[in-house]
Amino acid sequence: MSDAIKHECGIALIRLLKPLEYYKEKYGSAFYGINKMYLMMEKQHNRGQDGAGFASIKMNVQPGERYISRVRSNQSQPIQDIFSQINSRINSVLTESPEYVDDVAAQKKNIPYLGELMLGHVRYGTFGKNSVESVHPFLRQNNWMHRNLIVAGNFNMTNVNELFDNLIKLGQHPKEKADTITVMEKIGHFLDDAVAKLYKQIKNEGYNKHEASPIIADRLNVAKILRKAAKNWDGGYAMAGLLGHGDSFVLRDPSGIRPAYYYKDDEVVVVASERPVIQTVFNVDYNDIEELDPGNAIIIKKNGKVSLKEILTPLERKACSFERIYFSRGSDAEIYEERKKLGSLLLPKILDAVQDNDLQNTVFSYIPNTAETCFYGMVKEAQNYLINKKEELILKEGAEITREKLHQILTLRPRIEKVAIKDAKLRTFITEDSSRDDLVAHVYDITYKSVKPTDNLVIIDDSIVRGTTLRKSILRMLGRLNPKNIIVVSSAPQIKYPDCYGIDMARLEDLIAFRAALELHKERGTYNVVEEVYNKCKSQLELQDSEVVNFVKEIYDPFSDEQISDKIAELLTPEDIESGVKIIFQSVEGLHKACPKNLGDWYFTGNYPTPGGNRVVNRAFINFYEGNKERAY
Repeated sequence: MSDAIKHECGIALIRLLKPLEYYKEKYGSAFYGINKMYLMMEKQHNRGQDGAGFASIKMNVQPGERYISRVRSNQSQPIQDIFSQINSRINSVLTESPEYVDDVAAQKKNIPYLGELMLGHVRYGTFGKNSVESVHPFLRQNNWMHRNLIVAGNFNMTNVNELFDNLIKLGQHPKEKADTITVMEKIGHFLDDAVAKLYKQIKNEGYNKHEASPIIADRLNVAKILRKAAKNWDGGYAMAGLLGHGDSFVLRDPSGIRPAYYYKDDEVVVVASERPVIQTVFNVDYNDIEELDPGNAIIIKKNGKVSLKEILTPLERKACSFERIYFSRGSDAEIYEERKKLGSLLLPKILDAVQDNDLQNTVFSYIPNTAETCFYGMVKEAQNYLINKKEELILKEGAEITREKLHQILTLRPRIEKVAIKDAKLRTFITEDSSRDDLVAHVYDITYKSVKPTDNLVIIDDSIVRGTTLRKSILRMLGRLNPKNIIVVSSAPQIKYPDCYGIDMARLEDLIAFRAALELHKERGTYNVVEEVYNKCKSQLELQDSEVVNFVKEIYDPFSDEQISDKIAELLTPEDIESGVKIIFQSVEGLHKACPKNLGDWYFTGNYPTPGGNRVVNRAFINFYEGNKERAY
């Protein structure tokens, strides 16, 4: 998307099912798992740029030997940084002890990070500071192997205050109120409880303390722990965890908001936030990768047994539609087709906007590069439209058609140009507004003379959130081409409501659709509805989440999507542009038609899949009305 909005987090879990010697013999290196983890994290770098972390657990080590390793970074290239640190440690040990080069047992004993169980994470922070202490994975340490817990996730909880208060009632003293810490301590509490009960039970069976440890590992019921811990969670999440003795899990929220995919064979179990990551890194077929069902967890015991358990009762599936529009990699086979469909469904609106369906004087392009797939779908639909038009013209002329007329008809095709190119080297280093705006306007280069003054220029974007880049950069830049009309097309519907499940769209006043609705109220003399909605939102502050209603919908109810679109175009058009400007958005119906498996549309409709969503959107409105810049969750 042209607006700078950061991405979601991404998780990657690898469990090697064979001894490390197996991978040394088959693949030439005992570091097979580490190498695969590096690739999986790099392939998900699109999901988070603020930080990255890696943790590993060695199985079956002797007491006194280190079995948990973790490294995190919030540097500008965090994945490169953490694996540079890992490689440095590996090379240091092998240089000092060259006899370890072919001795896998010695490598496992003496080299950190080399284990059978690994968890990787790429992060964009929507809660808390972006310091290295906020980077996943998080570690809860204990001298009992079974009570060590490592957690990382792609998630955001809407009810972190409630969860925090519950921990206090349990007698805990959490060091932070961040949702990651709160979730980890919740799991940790029930993990501690389960281990203590098992120890007491096993001791009563006549085993001593030393004998009890492996029995605890075998009997520990991870699914039961997760059911107790996640009982009151409200949010979207794909939560991954490692236990110190070697059990691991990934749990998905009951609405399926956040994605999770897994693959298993006799060598490895892999879980990731995106399917093509697993496909590419492990060279496996699309159909061999499964999607983790909502409310379910994949649990991998220390002995390698893999099971799928329902932890929470699945709700109506509301998988995030923005995954398909923008966040996930477009190399996924389904996503690629869906994005093309999003583009093709926009053509009727484009034809309406182009006077007399004048495609001969219309140029199609896209900006930024992530809109390219939607662009292909849009152009293909334009080609289909012209094929039908050509057939009609030829049939109309009949047998009397001249060669010249036939040539004229057959050469009708959509005009496609590379109108804009982003200058990746340019950085807006000046913070003073007027100077900065001038720099922002030059972030994109344009292809001069690619458009004529008699042309309509149709340019497609993934989505329009704030509209800042459109106003300050893209429209000014396109205006230099002097087209008759500039038609900006969004493959996503109007974003009217904030997100609270992990994407950085927290404030209503940042959304251009919200600002457009407010302007329409001012023009109509109905701005009093703003105070009415504020009072309704305030009246619900003491209600249970399940009783809360999204009253912010009343801000949009009086207006059609077209009226809001026209006002958005008016707000975003720079004063010095002579071209006409129109903005077209995808319809919600079109979104559902293109992405039938991902119906999570709360950004566009305000229909939040969890009760906490309504509370968050109302709090966001209260914050707007009161001038409070804090997040609503």
